[in-house]
Amino acid sequence: MTQDLIARAQAWLAEDPDSETREELAKLIESADAEELAARFSGTLQFGTAGLRGELGAGPMRMNRSVVIRAAAGLAAYLKAKGQGEGLVVIGYDARYKSADFARDTAAVMVGAGLKAAVLPRPLPTPVLAYAIRHLGAVAGVEVTASHNPPRDNGYKVYLGDGSQIVPPADAEIAAEIDAVASLHDVPRPESGWEVLGDEVLDAYLARTDAVLTPGSPRTANVVYTAMHGVGKDVLLAAFARAGFPEPVLVAEQAEPDPAFPTVAFPNPEEPGAMDLAFATARRANPDIVIANDPDADRCAAAVKDRDGEWRMLRGDEVGALLAAHLVTKGVSGVFAESIVSSSLLGRIAEAAGLGYEETLTGFKWIARVDGLRYGYEEALGYCVDPEGVRDKDGITAALLVAELASVLKEQGRTVLDLLDELALAHGLHATDQLSVRVEDLTVISDAMARLREQPPTALAGLAVTKAEDLTEGTEALPPTDGLRYYLEGARVIVRPSGTEPKLKCYLEVVVPVGSADALDAARAKGAELLAGIKKDLAAAAGI
Repeated sequence: MTQDLIARAQAWLAEDPDSETREELAKLIESADAEELAARFSGTLQFGTAGLRGELGAGPMRMNRSVVIRAAAGLAAYLKAKGQGEGLVVIGYDARYKSADFARDTAAVMVGAGLKAAVLPRPLPTPVLAYAIRHLGAVAGVEVTASHNPPRDNGYKVYLGDGSQIVPPADAEIAAEIDAVASLHDVPRPESGWEVLGDEVLDAYLARTDAVLTPGSPRTANVVYTAMHGVGKDVLLAAFARAGFPEPVLVAEQAEPDPAFPTVAFPNPEEPGAMDLAFATARRANPDIVIANDPDADRCAAAVKDRDGEWRMLRGDEVGALLAAHLVTKGVSGVFAESIVSSSLLGRIAEAAGLGYEETLTGFKWIARVDGLRYGYEEALGYCVDPEGVRDKDGITAALLVAELASVLKEQGRTVLDLLDELALAHGLHATDQLSVRVEDLTVISDAMARLREQPPTALAGLAVTKAEDLTEGTEALPPTDGLRYYLEGARVIVRPSGTEPKLKCYLEVVVPVGSADALDAARAKGAELLAGIKKDLAAAAGI
């Protein structure tokens, strides 16, 4: 078996265009490290609706130039098969290790295949790429990013010409073309022929950001902002300056791009400790609100000062509801949409406002495709507030809308917490939480899903399960996906494997009726108690 692995590794080494990964692989071959070679050569990174994402390193199970060149060749072959072989592919990238190399390789492959290619001028937020696709009339777009994954990861996200991320069957068709690439020597990669764009596309994107704000609205909110070592800072500051907001106070330690993400264990505002430096800055600056982007700035987080004077992160579902309520007061029309793992409060807000509402599968690749979409959000800090401009989550325009809402409330002598209370009084207290388990061994996830399918829970936290759905079979409204959904008396639970990380994710929601403002504290306590009970019982049922 080791000889077979070594033979495969040697064949890969002979084609690898990258001196770093060649050196890494040569050492592994020399040491005949069977375990490590098996980890690299036991298969290939699978191309799916999230594109590619994985740890950097040599071999087909890692992210590297060889894997990216094959992916780009597969995408080019797919576009040619669709009659778009002379179209433009626009390519963006973040500031992670190897991102610029992967972007350049993609451009070379596209030009070598007869397509046109244009690369964004420097590391920029993912929403700028998503905007550029339609702005430039491209047939596809590629963003090189691993979003909020750990520093050792990178990824490859593919959009088609409508500006949305790929969905089935495009993912499988592109994957088949990737598999058909026999040798890298068969993939032409000229040294030039693509365009490196100037700032015109970024300027057009920034001009478009004004569309999310109401002309003449208050712009007085003071903001502390962290870019989380990513690429958001310059674009966000430019957008805020255009809009006339006070210049945000930066979290200096995290302001500049750094692929090592030295101050955080995981560069994701949701992760414990990630916002500590932002909160320290907020205690000094005393802003109205704290705003964070993830490293590629497609997500937006917000934090507020609690009534006890401590700063706390708002949950993605809380921001989702706040922005929805803000848009309703603006008098918007259209459809509000969210994924099934997000809070059902959005549906109640939409219904009360006489607006359309739709639930989709997880991911903005689905949300962005909703007909008549005006606003879409997902609990993982993703908000699409200008679907005409960017058909994806956009952490820059979402930050502008958060700042506008904070300004409006400030002028009225109210706070974000006051608005959350009003929403609870109007629609019931919607309390959400997540049970998320990161694993080294992926069989832990498949075993947990199998266990829940074989022995589904009949009650959680003393609440009877009134309906159980296996989403692999699909529903009237949803295509099939690997997930389980349980409806309980006053609660809902969804369990699914993450599409981008080695995690099992369980999304919990309880709804507690609230009769009066005096009952809010008791309702919150009840919600927290039920969520804790559901989490404990679900973990036991799943064996995690």
